[in-house]
Amino acid sequence: MKRLLFLVLVIMIATSSAAPSKRVKSKRGDLEITKDKGGGNVVCTVGFSEEMSIVKDGGTDVLVKASCGQGWIGKNAIEYVAAVAGDKSMRLDDVDVIGWIDNPSAVFVLDQDAADFDGVDIDRDFKEYLQHTMDREQVEMRNNEN
Repeated sequence: MKRLLFLVLVIMIATSSAAPSKRVKSKRGDLEITKDKGGGNVVCTVGFSEEMSIVKDGGTDVLVKASCGQGWIGKNAIEYVAAVAGDKSMRLDDVDVIGWIDNPSAVFVLDQDAADFDGVDIDRDFKEYLQHTMDREQVEMRNNEN
């Protein structure tokens, strides 16, 4: 059970850290969100400091969702918003955790705060464990893998 939960957390962290930021804002000033890709009817105007979220990437344009509506904006008019430093929290409120284990037994996910549950700290820096460079061939020979 612990392996399964650890595997799910590792996969979620890897996918979240690999993806670029999905929050964008204007580079130059107020932007007009259009109904059609490449221009057309204006849905609404987004202020300079307002953040939008990317819904779909469409080549030179992106489909964004803002507080006033959803529409297309050219990529050259926006820039990505950096995530807040130190924010490494994850919310699993609307996520269904599904998994299978070799041992058919009951698996429970704690969804409430328990006084005796400390949580799992997986914020690790493995550089401190690397004392010297390791040659792949030597490691394979030492472990009888070659």
